[in-house]
Amino acid sequence: MLLPNVSCHQILAVKNRDKISILAIPGSLRVNSSNNAVISTAATLVAGEVDFIIYEGLGSLPHFDGSDDPAPEVIEFRKLLKEADGVFICSPEYAFGVPGSLKNALDWTVSSGEFVNKPVALITAATGGDKAHASLKLTLSVLSARVLEESTLLIPYIRAKINDSGEVTDNETIQAIKNIMDTFIRDIKER
Repeated sequence: MLLPNVSCHQILAVKNRDKISILAIPGSLRVNSSNNAVISTAATLVAGEVDFIIYEGLGSLPHFDGSDDPAPEVIEFRKLLKEADGVFICSPEYAFGVPGSLKNALDWTVSSGEFVNKPVALITAATGGDKAHASLKLTLSVLSARVLEESTLLIPYIRAKINDSGEVTDNETIQAIKNIMDTFIRDIKER
C-alpha cells in the first residue's frame, strides 16, 4: 500500500471542535526528513477523524534559559500544546540521543506544565533509534505526559522503508503507524 505524499498545507484544517486536535512535532528540522514522511503518513491515516496540526517552529525557538519572561515563539508553542487534545512526536536519533532542537522545545515546558497528563504518541524513526526513544520516554515521564506503551513505536532503518518521493512504502510500517494512531485517538477520546 502506497500512501500519497501529503503536504503540511493539505493537513492543516480550520479548527473544528467536534473533532479532537493533535499537534504533531517533527524532531528533525529537515523538510525532507524521514520523520516528516512518518508524520505525513500518520496524517493521511487519520484524515477526517481529527484536526492534525504540524508544528513547524521547532528551529525558531530560542535556546532554553529558564526565563520567566519567554520569547513570543515559546509562548505560541506553549499555547499550541495547551490547546491540543494530544501531542504526536516523531523524532530521529542524532549521535545516540534526542535532537537538540526537540530537547530544547521540551525543556521550555518543564515549569509551565503543558504536558501534564497530556496524551502523547511517540515514534522514533531512525537507523537505530533505541537510545533516543528511551531518552524521549524518560523526558516525557518527567514532564508528566500520558504516554501509553501502546502509543509508542520504534521504527529502525526508516530510510529503507521510504521511497525517493519521501513516502513510507513498507506495509508493516504503515500498519504499525495506523495501530499507534488508532490507540492514541482512542486514548484521547476516553479521557
